[in-house]
Amino acid sequence: MKKISAKLVKPYRVDHGKHFRLKDYDPGHTAGVKDKKEATELLERGVHELADLQDKLYAQNSWALLLIFQAMDAAGKDGVIKHVMSGVNPQGCQVYSFKAPSTEELDHDYMWRAMVRMPERGRIGIFNRSYYEEVLVVRVHKELVQAQRIPTSLLRKDIWRDRFEDICSIARYLTRNGIVIRKFFLNVSRKEQKRRFLARLDDPEKNWKFSAADVRERAFWDDYMDAYEDLIRHTATPDAPWHVIPADNKWFTHIAVAEAIIDTLKDLNLSYPKVDSVKAKELEAARALLEDKK
Repeated sequence: MKKISAKLVKPYRVDHGKHFRLKDYDPGHTAGVKDKKEATELLERGVHELADLQDKLYAQNSWALLLIFQAMDAAGKDGVIKHVMSGVNPQGCQVYSFKAPSTEELDHDYMWRAMVRMPERGRIGIFNRSYYEEVLVVRVHKELVQAQRIPTSLLRKDIWRDRFEDICSIARYLTRNGIVIRKFFLNVSRKEQKRRFLARLDDPEKNWKFSAADVRERAFWDDYMDAYEDLIRHTATPDAPWHVIPADNKWFTHIAVAEAIIDTLKDLNLSYPKVDSVKAKELEAARALLEDKK
């Protein structure tokens, strides 16, 4: 069976965002993968490889991996998490979906609800949306800032630049403590989003996914694209890169995300822990006891 190549996802990784332009990234690109059949075969191999790496991550209990997914509505975040992580042991994976902040969350700083959900060592943490909403939806709908009860004197024109700096500082802090961060922007086109919305309306089994609010947000498409471009420019770093993944073909999105995760875990040189001499003697004693018993 053909294996996913590390080269497949490399063109979509952004380590330095200074010159990033979203228009340079095609939502329909498939990096030479011909069709869904080929992608399905690649994903099957990738899921097995990911499961093996995650098992070592859990056993080693040293590193943690935080995966952040951001996208416009209907870009396929839920599907990516479902398919790519399908082989991972649930004990080693923690998934959180961030909705509109609660009253309790608004009584804290905007990072609080994310910080208390950071993955434990040995785990893969998955954020379906995240604190990046604070420089996306809150930036597009500036009235939401008022609900955060921030002192008026701090609501400066440069608040977004301040937040970029703070988010990058927190990323450095987490990285220096063994929490590896990988961020994914699922780059769906406006045309494909419309097609998916209509499909949800046409299929009774998908009606539950449809939200009129999602359609209203389409009116702010250009504002969101500007906000995404700006945040990637200011928060893409070698330690916490962004992956701008083409999302018009879900089958390609899945294998691209899978390869980015696999590549990251491989770089950690994971292995099962080796026992020390004391533990080795305990194991030998246990073996002798078991073999002595019927």
